[in-house]
Amino acid sequence: MPAQRLQDCRSLHINEDNGRFLLLAVLIIVYMLCGAAVFSGIERPSELRAHGRWNRTLLNFSDTFNISLQDLSSFLKEYEAAIAAGVRVDALRPRWDFTGAFYFVGTVVST
Repeated sequence: MPAQRLQDCRSLHINEDNGRFLLLAVLIIVYMLCGAAVFSGIERPSELRAHGRWNRTLLNFSDTFNISLQDLSSFLKEYEAAIAAGVRVDALRPRWDFTGAFYFVGTVVST
């Protein structure tokens, strides 16, 4: 039985290259967690202030033009969906004409 236990412990041994890789992976994860905490601490208050300003603007617009917040929110959701789909209010030229597509392909290839 002791010989079997000793053999099991040897099979758990990590060679030097794997140990370095594991240490590097752990350090990168810790670095990313610290970076996320810093960015969250810096950016979150600004995001909350912007959200508050937006809510005040919506309430002001709703009161000024006598539109319910529910109708206004519904309209804005439809607007966001249209923008995400590529619909432009001021359609001077199509988004996916040849020059726009060429520009897109160039940015993909260059990155």
